[in-house]
Amino acid sequence: MMKNLTKIALVTALLFGAMQGVKAQDVIFSQFYANPLYMNPAFAGSKVCPRIAINYRNQWPALVSAYTTVSASYDQYFDALHGGLGAILMADRQGDHGALSTSSLGLIYSFRFQLARELWVNAGLKAGIANTSLNWNDLLFPDMLDPVMGFVGASSAQMPEKTNVWYLDFDAGALFYGSSWYAGFAASHLTQPSNGFYGVCKLPMKFTGNVGALINIAEEARRTSSLGLGTPVLSPNFIYQYQAGFHYFNYGIYLDWMPFLVGVWFRNGIENADAFIFQVGFQQDYFKIGYSYDVTVSKLSNNTYGAHEFSIGILLPCPEKKHKVKAIRCPSF
Repeated sequence: MMKNLTKIALVTALLFGAMQGVKAQDVIFSQFYANPLYMNPAFAGSKVCPRIAINYRNQWPALVSAYTTVSASYDQYFDALHGGLGAILMADRQGDHGALSTSSLGLIYSFRFQLARELWVNAGLKAGIANTSLNWNDLLFPDMLDPVMGFVGASSAQMPEKTNVWYLDFDAGALFYGSSWYAGFAASHLTQPSNGFYGVCKLPMKFTGNVGALINIAEEARRTSSLGLGTPVLSPNFIYQYQAGFHYFNYGIYLDWMPFLVGVWFRNGIENADAFIFQVGFQQDYFKIGYSYDVTVSKLSNNTYGAHEFSIGILLPCPEKKHKVKAIRCPSF
């Protein structure tokens, strides 16, 4: 019982530190390509056909549901616009009962053009509105914790004058891709809006770079096995993320052997290892579902229980196109 109370107090202390002006960090999804519009707005319309993506992440479940995030997005390519349109909704909850919560809506346009015979470029921009709110009554502070009675009395922490903040937010990105490779770069929070409750607290810019390839390992490019499996494809990937002085290096590889997909990633900072990420997925026709688990290897490994992540993707039939448009080939999860 006391251990759980201590965890609650720890989460509250972390949240209070963030509210006082400590630089916040964005949610990091482990199924990077299952939530493409979040990673880079230039992915809007990249599959040409209408696409729906739904993601749920529960990070550090041992800390009383400390961090949970839900994301839903839609995008498709339009001939008349020479590019894609997309929209993404997100809801992030921190602390027990979601004491600190952030919700956002982003609208995206991505322009597509061809630089060479086997080189295409998508350039995307996202404009969004977000809200960060605080439920002060759900916060339990360490100075309220009695070793025998649990949480009693009042805290000396000062309640902010405002507990609800609205702000505009902008992201931009670009994707370069050929028939079997892809690379991209994105920058988030371009205007560094303030979402602080105690004065100005600017969101630090986030930078994301990704590169990967698709390697057909079958003897014949269109081979299908006697078990009904598709062509086996290996996909090595590297994703780099930077925000608020923190560097994250993500190295991963997928084996896509329709209808199954498995993957393993490793994430680390400059000084410390963070987690191994194990992924499994199933794809059938226009539908896919994925699950991943982060095995924490840092000093927090005994206290957090890693992270669970689920994804659902639906690729709807394409409307008739006047011109043939090449879809980007990249992993699904």
